Amino acid sequence: MTSSTPRTRDATEAEPVVEEPVTPGNGSGWRPGPVRGLVSAARNTWRGLTSMRTALILLFLLALAALPGALLPQRSLNAAKITEYVQQHPTVGPVLDKLGFFDVFASPWFAAIYLLLFVSLVGCLGPRALEYARACRAQPVATPRNLFRLPHHAEGHLDDPPDEVLRRVQQRLRGWRTVVRERPGADGEPGYTVSAERGYLREAGNLVFHLALVGLLVAFAVGKLFGYEGQVIVLTGGHQFCNSGILGYDSFRAGALVDGTSLSPFCVKVNDFKADYLPNGQPVQYRSNIGYQAGDDLAAGDTGPWRPYLLEVNSPLRIAGDRVYLLGNGYAPTFTVTYPDGTARTQTIQWRTADQATMLAEGATKFDRPGLSDEAARRANQIAVTGLLAPTSTGGKVITSQYPELLRPEVAVDVLRGDLGLDDGRGQSIFEVPKQRLDSGAVKRVARQNLLPGQQLRLDDGTTVRFDSVTTWVSLQVSHDPAQDWVLVFAVLILAGLGTSLTIKRRRFWARIRPARPGEGDDGRRRTVVEIGGLARTDQAGYGEEFARLRADLLPAREDVPRDSRNDGGTA
Repeated sequence: MTSSTPRTRDATEAEPVVEEPVTPGNGSGWRPGPVRGLVSAARNTWRGLTSMRTALILLFLLALAALPGALLPQRSLNAAKITEYVQQHPTVGPVLDKLGFFDVFASPWFAAIYLLLFVSLVGCLGPRALEYARACRAQPVATPRNLFRLPHHAEGHLDDPPDEVLRRVQQRLRGWRTVVRERPGADGEPGYTVSAERGYLREAGNLVFHLALVGLLVAFAVGKLFGYEGQVIVLTGGHQFCNSGILGYDSFRAGALVDGTSLSPFCVKVNDFKADYLPNGQPVQYRSNIGYQAGDDLAAGDTGPWRPYLLEVNSPLRIAGDRVYLLGNGYAPTFTVTYPDGTARTQTIQWRTADQATMLAEGATKFDRPGLSDEAARRANQIAVTGLLAPTSTGGKVITSQYPELLRPEVAVDVLRGDLGLDDGRGQSIFEVPKQRLDSGAVKRVARQNLLPGQQLRLDDGTTVRFDSVTTWVSLQVSHDPAQDWVLVFAVLILAGLGTSLTIKRRRFWARIRPARPGEGDDGRRRTVVEIGGLARTDQAGYGEEFARLRADLLPAREDVPRDSRNDGGTA
């Protein structure tokens, strides 16, 4: 079977006269109908949307659109920060809020970019995958007529017969996809052409990269739809938290298809917490000894065993399909309020950390006076102990903390009395007394004092407030993502596909083996002429060195005749 190359038109040949049909745009006055115009517009739009250039632009826009989610406070994470940002930036803040920059990943414009990127990738990968499948089944292209017009070419004369030379070429090209075509000489002697191609995995890696990117987008979408995330503060000393419903969380963010009624059942008991600090107060490591129950242990009730686990930062507990993270810690003072009639109430409520460097905390512990039948009197005698807690106090009238560890705790408290609004049906922060209650005079300050553990103060009506001790609390985050394993798989495939497409080069190699014509060579012993040529399918460097090795293995060095002078340009 002989090889052939496409015939190219010579510059001197006359162009055939072709009559133009009456089509849109040739000045005939013809205009397409509305249906054809819509079909044409839809087709052109689809082609533009499914082009790889559009996909890359949308991928860049998606990364650009995600930046506000990392730079600006997000409503799903911390709504209070948004209020603070708007107050600090009264001009720009409301505009950003209306545009959805404080809820980026749930905004319509982010979803639009996300969906367009998904459609673009799927639309352009389908035809590319089919084209690659056809290319894998197709044979390497026939040997060009003039190998000396290729970027890499050489010629040599060998003593071996054509059949033996062909065997050597095939052995040297082991691992290449090769096709041998017979091309007898003028006198009927055997001759051959060899077409070889390598680097098919380059396009496979490219397809794997983009398909894995589509899979990653799908996995992220599934995680957002069916996943949830919640934060809760749990006191140490054996206090428990059970993942039975959203009411057990301090904050909870559910996926679009999660109603909070079918959470993964498990319980966690926090035994203690330990923090390691440098001398300057910088934290080194957080760890908490916890116990957990799930499955049969949880079904056994109070008799079920608690399985121990050392919870550390970046070392979550994986249980029942969820992950439990240790986010941080803080302090919860314990106060006992003893009323004039002898009744006492003791509460340990977490106070929020006001200074991360020294763990200075602030908060409010609220008490509702028991034993009063008069509703108005009961509300008027509600008490709130507010102020600051220094884990390592410097002493003095104005206290502050000089070290984050609990070495010398002291509180500076303001005792407020009045109607705190605990039972008016409206929620309020556990860390502070509503400002409107103070402004209206419904709550008034009745005492102020610094207290060490064991010390107390007395109010004007004989009520005493005692500072008992300080307990550590930990902040836990429970995350559920049913697609997290797939996210990891697709992320690995993205790296593997990208590495494959960047490291593998697509290249072609041809060899023509024919008997020597009379007079060829420098003596009568030369019987076979070998012409070789190579072409790289990519712009990456390196194929010249590989071709040089092929030439050295197939052609004798002393007889290698590059014949660069015969390369007169043109295409192969």
